[in-house]
Amino acid sequence: MVYDRNVEVARHERLIAKGGCRLELDHYLEALIRKPGAFPGATALEQARSAGKFTPVHDAWWTAAVKAHGDTEGTQALIEVLLMARHIPHEHLVAGLATALRAGALTADAVALEARKAAPTEDEPAPATSSALATGQPPATVTFLHEWKLNHLPPDTRPLPSVTPYDQLLRRRASGGDHREGEVQ
Repeated sequence: MVYDRNVEVARHERLIAKGGCRLELDHYLEALIRKPGAFPGATALEQARSAGKFTPVHDAWWTAAVKAHGDTEGTQALIEVLLMARHIPHEHLVAGLATALRAGALTADAVALEARKAAPTEDEPAPATSSALATGQPPATVTFLHEWKLNHLPPDTRPLPSVTPYDQLLRRRASGGDHREGEVQ
């Protein structure tokens, strides 16, 4: 543990082996999103896999995203999903990945929306995501984030715009009544 005065600012796993190192994948994501080709062979990725932080669901979604969008864009989409783990609990993110994968929604926005849906509300218990995957539930439906935002906008009560002033200008111009001083015709 690392403290700044009496406040814990970091916590790291104790390494037993001499000269050993433990890399945190999250610390490298900003660099890897700019250089996605380095992601597959990253030591931090392998350590995250062995620690169980990068799950088979992550791998399956990544494989599908690369197949749909290509190596660079698919890997960048996965890294965007991994960056969400800073704000969304790991189990909700994995549930969002699984639901998005079943629905064929291979964008970070879709995963974010599904991860937020997986979060329990105050009056309902958390969904059983691992058992839902094992029971072969019907395919999930995914609402894309932009569609959700559009559906949750307040109604637009403004009157429709009028084109009457433009019509009047056109009529005036057509009748020759729109001449300015000093204009030569």
